[in-house]
Amino acid sequence: MPNSAAARSIEFHNTNLGVIVISLDRVDPAGLADDMHKMLGGRPDYFNQEPAILDFSALTDLAGNIDWNGLLSLLRRYRLQPVGIRALTGEAHLAGARRAGLAVLDAPGKPTRRPSATSSADAGETAPPASPAPTAPTLYIDRMVRSGQQIYAQGSDLVLLAGISPGSEVIADGNIHCFGPLAGRALAGARGDAGARIIATCFGPELVAVAGVYRTFERGVPETIAGRGVVVRLKPSARNQSIIIEPLQID
Repeated sequence: MPNSAAARSIEFHNTNLGVIVISLDRVDPAGLADDMHKMLGGRPDYFNQEPAILDFSALTDLAGNIDWNGLLSLLRRYRLQPVGIRALTGEAHLAGARRAGLAVLDAPGKPTRRPSATSSADAGETAPPASPAPTAPTLYIDRMVRSGQQIYAQGSDLVLLAGISPGSEVIADGNIHCFGPLAGRALAGARGDAGARIIATCFGPELVAVAGVYRTFERGVPETIAGRGVVVRLKPSARNQSIIIEPLQID
């Protein structure tokens, strides 16, 4: 008789993991490579091995084969990890996705609602579904976050008392408050909280994101907000969402 108290070699747990949803309106790797180079400045280390879902709902007429090897190689060049697809029709296309190791995340015949897309000038990502507000205690970091380091406040807000350096990354499922220089990458609402905000007293990041909607600054931060106190949030819209950066009222 098996011993029920024996240690199990495998267990399954539900969890909420933030993923990047990539909405595609073309699938040719060469054309996408040009678009991504312009958007991301050609930086091969732009992302940090984030999992990604490819959304094909923007494609109304997909003729011909999909070059899965070329498409996935392009995304991995920017350190993205494609894990699945959705809103892709056609058995041949679905079979090709499965052969490429991608999960099909929507049932055949089941309509998939197109996710909201960013509309900010330097952004090109989409927002994942909203999740409950953070419940864990606020995470406080009282030292400078150095280049190459990453801080993740899972299920909570993140308070940075000394700031972050270029080349570093901070992520929070809730809000991010930065009381020193904000010079790296800051991603708030990582599990889809569209009400999350980034509050900084000295603004100069490489990238900011709220609930998966990104804005980059490869051309530099505009003079009107560079080095100033700002609030970063989403502007909700029936059609899309975009990043808003407003002066911080501290008087």
